[in-house]
Amino acid sequence: MSGFSVAGLAFVRDVLARHVASGAVPGAVALLARGGSVDVFAVGDVGRDTIFRIASMTKPVTAVAAMICVEECLLRLDDPVDDLLPELAGRRVLVRADGPLSETVRAERAITARDLLTFTFGLGLVFGSCPIASALEALAQGMPRPFLVPAPDEWMRRIGALPLMYQPGSRWLYNTGSDVLGVLIARASGQPFETFLAERIFSPLGMSDTGFSVPAASLGRLPAQLSTDFSTGETVVFDPPGGQWSAPPAFPSGAGGLVSTVDDYAAFAGMLRGGGVFGGSRILSRAAVSLMTADQLVPSVKAVSGLLPGQFDSAGWGFGVSVVTRRTEVGRSVGSYGWDGGLGTSWFNDPAEDLTAILMTQRAWTSATPGPVFRDFWTTASAALAD
Repeated sequence: MSGFSVAGLAFVRDVLARHVASGAVPGAVALLARGGSVDVFAVGDVGRDTIFRIASMTKPVTAVAAMICVEECLLRLDDPVDDLLPELAGRRVLVRADGPLSETVRAERAITARDLLTFTFGLGLVFGSCPIASALEALAQGMPRPFLVPAPDEWMRRIGALPLMYQPGSRWLYNTGSDVLGVLIARASGQPFETFLAERIFSPLGMSDTGFSVPAASLGRLPAQLSTDFSTGETVVFDPPGGQWSAPPAFPSGAGGLVSTVDDYAAFAGMLRGGGVFGGSRILSRAAVSLMTADQLVPSVKAVSGLLPGQFDSAGWGFGVSVVTRRTEVGRSVGSYGWDGGLGTSWFNDPAEDLTAILMTQRAWTSATPGPVFRDFWTTASAALAD
């Protein structure tokens, strides 16, 4: 038996086709999985085996890798990371987040792995013009740019030379925590980050098309990455097939560096939906998945945080994933978790409905607010459920 209605699945495809026909996206691949049923739709100029730059959908993968290290006692959530990341020891904190980098006070406590996982370690993506924003932009804390980032040790040296924006644990700040986690995982495990992911997550789950670059033989399945030139409104090529993801990067970004396919990512999502197990491979314990996918932010942090105003009115943050805390739309029950990729992808698991939903396109978002194609997909995915 299918976990979806025939009419509901047809409507999902029709809505995606409508967005492709309108020119909103040149192509889209969607996957819905429920119980033992998996349905995939490919419309426009992409196919089921198309490889996408999944950007921030890398963050949940990095969080799983960190939880593997926690379960193997290579890391402890609430211990300082100073021994493994001496660059972050003895931190200074800006007097004002938008102020001069020289005006600082001492950090009130050390940074922990939990701070990195919850994005509360004191440094992260900031919009606007100020000294710390410019410094982070130079370290590719924004749109993924693999060719421009130095190797991990040099990247950490540069991060360590910057003050924190806020005291550890006091505010949720996007993105940078996942990149630091990638370095922490490599040092804790004694393996390059990309090797750890390949051996501990990708290989066991059969994610053969997932990694930080695309082999030459597979570049034909990597479409040009499109974005918008905001000065003209025109669509431009941000990255061609033979561009920044055609060779292994010096810095494997745990925040946004991976490529993947819809089926590969479905295996990862299915592992989490299955309590850490997929296809006979156990990656995490059920307890670790439960912790990772529960809201970890206290009200005082939510009140002063968010990429957009009101982000945490109906959502929280676990370890590398957003968590729905109040139902405000048809799609995604309370307890649903997942995340999006700013280069044009989205994923969520809905445990209450035993549902995985993934949408991949090659058109970058134009703002931190998801575009209509994503909002419509979330709605139709939930509406397609069979009783």
